[in-house]
Amino acid sequence: MSKSKSFLIISRRPPYGSSHARDALDTALTTAVFEQPVAILFQGDGVYQLLSGQEPGGVRQKNLSATLSALPMYDIDRLYVCARAMAQRGLDQNDLVLPVEVLDDAGIAGLIRNHDVVMNF
Repeated sequence: MSKSKSFLIISRRPPYGSSHARDALDTALTTAVFEQPVAILFQGDGVYQLLSGQEPGGVRQKNLSATLSALPMYDIDRLYVCARAMAQRGLDQNDLVLPVEVLDDAGIAGLIRNHDVVMNF
């Protein structure tokens, strides 16, 4: 059997208005099913995916909360968020539905360097 590779999914898009956020989460879940280590980094407007109390019915899209809540069941518990993106949007960890590690730019650079495969959405 081949050695597993570590995957980092970077999600930069808002939760609704396109399929990018859902595609990022689906990719993470699919990768984890094949027992590959997966981490997710939320940057830019991607931090909005983590907000509690989302009501996307008005834009006729499914709520991402169910998918986000499934991440721990797939052993995806390495979740990171960009400190700068959070600050620019006036958010803090109390606003989020899942526990995340907040990283500064240097931490993000190290995170990217330490993964074999990096996918941007």
